[in-house]
Amino acid sequence: MVYTAIAGSRSGKVHIPSSKSQMHRLLICAALGSSETDISFNGMSKDIRATADCLNALGAEIREVSEGVLHVRPITKVPEGLCKLPCGESGSTLRFMLPVAGVLGAQAVFLMEGRLPQRPLAPFDAQLTAHGMQLCKENDLLYVSGKLSSGSYTLPGDVSSQYISGLLMALPLAEGSSTLEITGKTESAAYIDMTLDVLRASGVSPAYENNHYQIPGSKTYTLPPSCSAEGDWSNAAFFLSIGALGSRGVTVSGLLESSSQGDSGVLDILRRFGADVKTDAGSITVTGGNLKGIVIDAAPIPDLIPVLSVVAAAAQGDTHVINAARLRLKESDRLATTAGLLRALGGSVEELEEGLIIHGGTPLSGGTADSCNDHRIAMSAAVASCISTNPVEIQGIECTAKSYPRFREDFEKLIRL
Repeated sequence: MVYTAIAGSRSGKVHIPSSKSQMHRLLICAALGSSETDISFNGMSKDIRATADCLNALGAEIREVSEGVLHVRPITKVPEGLCKLPCGESGSTLRFMLPVAGVLGAQAVFLMEGRLPQRPLAPFDAQLTAHGMQLCKENDLLYVSGKLSSGSYTLPGDVSSQYISGLLMALPLAEGSSTLEITGKTESAAYIDMTLDVLRASGVSPAYENNHYQIPGSKTYTLPPSCSAEGDWSNAAFFLSIGALGSRGVTVSGLLESSSQGDSGVLDILRRFGADVKTDAGSITVTGGNLKGIVIDAAPIPDLIPVLSVVAAAAQGDTHVINAARLRLKESDRLATTAGLLRALGGSVEELEEGLIIHGGTPLSGGTADSCNDHRIAMSAAVASCISTNPVEIQGIECTAKSYPRFREDFEKLIRL
């Protein structure tokens, strides 16, 4: 599907949907719990649905009992035979559910779509097989069996925080305590903090000292009877960036300012660009200013790089994106596709092995942008229309349903100036 984003800056208000990252974690801990839970949320996406479907396949019952409320009946017994786990294109679902399926002793097959079969699992898979699981990949199918045991685990901190979060959520259910050693620098640490927040809310508190997690075993999760998911800073970043590109600003509501979500760092980055950021009674307003190029460390906020690169295109001077090698392993090679997006719309950018240099200060010309089936590239292309002299035609806009199904609706609610 081709969507045409009309050129010109925009202003208005948006209420942001619930955090996809937090919903994954809440659903898993609820499904592994001892009692039924209602989870209030705002906006269902394909990735959240994938996690719910996988948990249902393992014996949970997750259903929407009213608009914006999911009722979770926990897993009491894993179905006999081969459980089919449809994780779609969701890397979070696959990496979280692998150790969960293992600790439950399920015989299962993960059904993967899009670029997910090509995304790496090493060295995570080696740790799983060293502790009782068997994995066999056949094209877009990943077969798993065996039971994940407690013990001593080791993972690097600079590959994927999702590996660490997956073990932190699964190992408390194993018989016996475990340790998880993190080697090297931990990137995207805020996502691990999110996992620990949900675990603590579930009555489980792994201890951390000297790069080691001490994970108690034989635990039972006990989320409150009702809980709610906070707003999604990753999705908010697109509208906050639109505000930074205009003179009248955009106000986003539904966010928790004290959130442990790493992408809340977008506010500091927009301030460093030169945008004006104001917070008031649960809402955040960002307005453009004299934007100047900066250095952006991608390590803690990799998902923000596509849209921040659009902001960089509007800033005077060069913006350097560093420590961004992991972007090549996302739904697309996001260093290549972000650079391709800017070039297709008339921008100037250099693609490096582990980063980008964006030469900003010249309005984009508009044109045709290929989403490359990557939701963050598609939404960044819409943001780029706000600094383009001509419309931006976005190919494959439907991929935004992966994380933000109502993105176009919210985008079109903004007033074109």
